[in-house]
Amino acid sequence: MGKLGIDDVDDLSGVTLLAKDREVLFAQQSECTFIFNRSGGWPSGVVMSFVYHEECLWIASVVNRPQVACLAEDPRVTVVVSNAGTQTPARQMIAVRGVAVIHEPGSETFENMLHTIGARLQPADPMAFVRLLDTPKRRILQIIPAGISSSHDSRRMPGDGRGGPAKIAPEKK
Repeated sequence: MGKLGIDDVDDLSGVTLLAKDREVLFAQQSECTFIFNRSGGWPSGVVMSFVYHEECLWIASVVNRPQVACLAEDPRVTVVVSNAGTQTPARQMIAVRGVAVIHEPGSETFENMLHTIGARLQPADPMAFVRLLDTPKRRILQIIPAGISSSHDSRRMPGDGRGGPAKIAPEKK
């Protein structure tokens, strides 16, 4: 086996995204891939906006869309967040496994998170976005993390994983 980032990029187990860097990634990014289980056995995914708040991921969706409708049968999901499109350097990603809880209109959590989502995703005029989202079919999905299935931070490997200079040293085991 060669040296990571010098000879190959085969074993990435030592270059996971550290907790402090996860927080930065979640603060910088507002788009994720939401992966859920469909009836018939095939997993499915959709790109959605999200907010990270109080150690959970929150997503606004509509009750009759597959990503909400399928949760009644199986609430297990995976949410993948990368730093693509952010100002965060290099390549970072995290895949969070979790359990989705659906919050209905009228509940205190629904109302609070609708405003939190509006403020995060439309800071110039949050109430304009809240008005668009506040419909009878809207649901707020709370993803309660159960674990991290994978993560990666290319800054932690020599050559940034592509032959350039390393910026952060790999974590010692």
